[in-house]
Order: sequence, then C-alpha cells, then structure tokens
Amino acid sequence: MPVKVDSALVESIRSGVADQRNTILDFFREIVAIPSVMGQIGDVGARVAEEMKRLGFEDVRFDRMGNVLGRVGNGPRILLYDSHLDTVDIGDSSAWEWDPFQGKIEDGVFYARGAGDEKQSTPGMIYGMALARDLGFLDEFTLYYFGNMEEDCDGIASNVLVEVEGIRPDFVVIGEPTRMQVYRGHKGRVELKVVAKGRSIHAASNQLGDNAIYKMLPVIAGVRDLNDRLHTDPFLGQGRITVSKIECQTPSLNAVPDECTIYIDRRLTFGESKEEAVAQVQALIPPEHAAAIHVEILHYDTPSYTGYQYPVEKYFPAWAIGEDHSLVQAGLAACQMLWNQTTPAGKWDFSTNGIYWNGKAGIPSIGFAAGDEKTAHGILDQVPLEDVVRATEFYALLPALLSD
Repeated sequence: MPVKVDSALVESIRSGVADQRNTILDFFREIVAIPSVMGQIGDVGARVAEEMKRLGFEDVRFDRMGNVLGRVGNGPRILLYDSHLDTVDIGDSSAWEWDPFQGKIEDGVFYARGAGDEKQSTPGMIYGMALARDLGFLDEFTLYYFGNMEEDCDGIASNVLVEVEGIRPDFVVIGEPTRMQVYRGHKGRVELKVVAKGRSIHAASNQLGDNAIYKMLPVIAGVRDLNDRLHTDPFLGQGRITVSKIECQTPSLNAVPDECTIYIDRRLTFGESKEEAVAQVQALIPPEHAAAIHVEILHYDTPSYTGYQYPVEKYFPAWAIGEDHSLVQAGLAACQMLWNQTTPAGKWDFSTNGIYWNGKAGIPSIGFAAGDEKTAHGILDQVPLEDVVRATEFYALLPALLSD
C-alpha cells in the first residue's frame, strides 16, 4: 500500500534522526578513524557490519570480493544505497597539521581523510534505512546498504554485486559528495597507455641511439593542445584529456632511454566513444614514429584484499538520467519537503560507481550526500557535521516518496 507522505511523516523522520544525532556522529568519526586505503576495507567493513547488526539489519555479510552488505525490508523492488568505504592514501604525512584519521573539528566542519570522500554517507544511509523500516513504509521495497571498494577502479564492486553475486537493484543512491543536492550523472572516462620504443646506447654516443622520450614529446604536446578542442555536451560539459603519468626505461642515468610510457586520463562526455578517444591519441603520433608508438586501453586485474580477482577494461561510460525520472523527482521532492530546497538536479565532475550502475547496467541512479567533491583526495578532505546528520533524513524519506 502506498505510504501517505505528509508533514506528520516528515516530522517523524526529523524527530527520529534528532534522537540519534550523537550516535550517528560518534559512529561516523569511529569509521573515519579506521584506515581503509585503496580497497583495504576489511576492518572498517567489520565495524559497519557490527553497527548494522545492532540496528537489526538482516543478511549482513561480506561478498566474495570483500564488500559489506546489509538488508532491511522484503518488498518486491530493491533500492540500494552505495557508499564506498575506502579512501586514497594520505600522501605526504608532513603536509597534515592534524592526524588524518582522527581528524579535527573546526566551526562545525570535520576534517579528515575520508570525511567527505566518502565515509560521510555510510552512517546516514544505515540509520536512515533502519528508520524507514521502523516507521513502517517498506512494504514495496527491499533496501540494501552496499559498503564497497571503489578508489582503485570505479564500478568494479558494483559489477561483481550484480553479475557475480546476483543482486540487481531497481534503483541506486550513490553516496559520493553532492553538497546536499540531487545529482543525476557525470562524464565517463577511459584510461590509456602509450608506449614509445627506442634504442639505447651510452649517453656519450647518443647520436647512435634512438631516444624514446624524444619520440613521445609530440604526443605529449598534442594531448595538451587537444584538451580544449574536445566535444562539449550541454549537460555534462566538455570532454577532457590529461597526461597523468610518465615513466621511462633506461639501462642507467648515462644511457639513452629505449622506452617511454605515458598514461592518459581521458574524460568522456556524451557524444564521445572510447574508440574515438583511442583514435584521437593515435592521430597525434608522427607518421615517422607510427611503428614505434603503441596506444592501448588499460585493464584492471588487481586482486581485492580477499584475493578475489575480476578483470575489467578501464573504460567507464558517461551517464545521466532525465530530470523527469521518478527517482530524480523523488529525490528533489525529499529535498523540498525536508528543507524547502528547490535546486535542480546537478552532476559530478569526477567519476563514481554510477559508471556501472547506470552507464553499463542501465539501472536508474542518483547521487545524494553531504560534502563537496572539490575537497576530495586533499589534506582538506572535509564535511559539515550537521549535513551528515541531515542526510540521514533524506535516506529515510526517499523510499516513501518512491512508493507514493
């Protein structure tokens, strides 16, 4: 039976969240304090599983890859809340003026590794799911929390959940930071590797060698100049291309390098394909070096911390769902009912698990969470604590609006 969504229901959600405010924030700071760098989510996943069991979740478990799952409700449709529990590393430890995992609070903002990207969404999701169950409006839905690894390879955990574990949601809410707004898409990307071959010789006789670095220079300059000429989509914006790493192979510091490799991050907007992205880079290779320079799409096959391996091509398609989609409209309605917020649905600049959920699997997805992607991966990784609490209201209310 559809849920009656009115001011009384909204007030019940507000009251239920307010009663648990301190518990939510204590749990949040506790999981941030557990390091979980680049897919190593075993310890923090165990703590999240413990909290879900305490809240009465069913089917709390780890999947074979090492992602953590918890379920409430038994309705016919599945709404999944996606929060990646891993973070990037802290980088140069001397750059931090506070412990990166214990963090600091200043003017109501919590600064720590993973504070904004994205452990902030986990407490609100699981407490919001429990509240939705306790308020009795999950007749139509089964809700899953999916705490996963994402930093090494976007969407790989989602791919495993659907295609190996056999759990395919009908709707997904992604907990990457959205500044407390509803997001409905982002650009895709493809990761490329370009290898130039040369011939090594002693540097004192460099005229007898063939410097692979010099062969690569026109490609690097071409990538730089191509960036501002790429296609632009009215919603997702312009495609982007960046040389993100360069390395060479040389017998010694007194030798001509015989191999040079660059890695390229190519952001794809609508109207661009991975094949086009490869062809654009190939076109930058001077004709006289065509046989010596090779372009390829990277693959990811690194085992997870459980040892599970799931090889994928490092191609991540652009995606968006329409503003008029029922999931987007439910999200916007939640923001309006809770906080009188009428901001249109936006988009991320960076990439999320949405590249699999919607981009590959075609599952309707939105993003909603506290925090701002612009502080992700830096020493000022941060989130307003009140927004962490307020987001819980959104996660609790959304199923009622999708049922309405």
